[in-house]
Amino acid sequence: MNKLFNNTTTENFGVRHIAFIMDGNGRWAKERNKPRTYGHQQGFKRLFEIAEICSYKKIEAMSIYAFSTENWNRPKREVSFLFNTLEKRFNVELKKMMRLNIRLFVSGDISRLPPTTQKVVIDGIAQTKDNTGLILNVCLNYGGRDELTRATKKIINDIQDGKIALNDINEQLITSYLDTALLPEVDLIIRTSGEMRLSNFMLWQLSYSEFIFPTTYWPDFTGEQLEINLQQYAQRKRRFGGLIDEKTERKH
Repeated sequence: MNKLFNNTTTENFGVRHIAFIMDGNGRWAKERNKPRTYGHQQGFKRLFEIAEICSYKKIEAMSIYAFSTENWNRPKREVSFLFNTLEKRFNVELKKMMRLNIRLFVSGDISRLPPTTQKVVIDGIAQTKDNTGLILNVCLNYGGRDELTRATKKIINDIQDGKIALNDINEQLITSYLDTALLPEVDLIIRTSGEMRLSNFMLWQLSYSEFIFPTTYWPDFTGEQLEINLQQYAQRKRRFGGLIDEKTERKH
């Protein structure tokens, strides 16, 4: 078996949609006396390796926080490197995505991205649109608050156009206006590097997700670590606001 799958199984432990905040690339590089850009380069490589493992496990969707609305505040040189690396990795990995039946999906407002990045992303979406395996949801120029703002504007426009009525608004309708409307609910969110915050990621979608914060930096996150985290997920009791044993305990 490919070493990528060492100490992993085909079991997905009931996870349909897994999300990652891929944190620690810069610190990982610094500890090796390398520039931050080297860490990002290795981080993108690891992204597609983990996607391959999720595909192997028959997980339906994998969302990754690739570039946030706040990341524009980083040095211009680093931002440019991120997009250049993303373009190169997409071009390299596209054949593999086709072979593995992975479908590319994008969340976020990509209109602000460099034209070359937009083209690579749009072409990748078009080429993989008929694939029926893992949906790889790459969040680009994405922020949870921005997504909700954009969804709110769309709802208001549709009310004004008479497509929906004010009384039609409920949780299901709001969900249908989000970037992730076609994806299943997020079961598990993993943020690497030990940081314990959402950083404006999927604020609506993570309402009832399970959270795991491994101290591993993202470039060191392996299939074995994923297996451990999925096993941890399997031990969680997801109550969704209720109680597990409703026969003996009153639901509230």
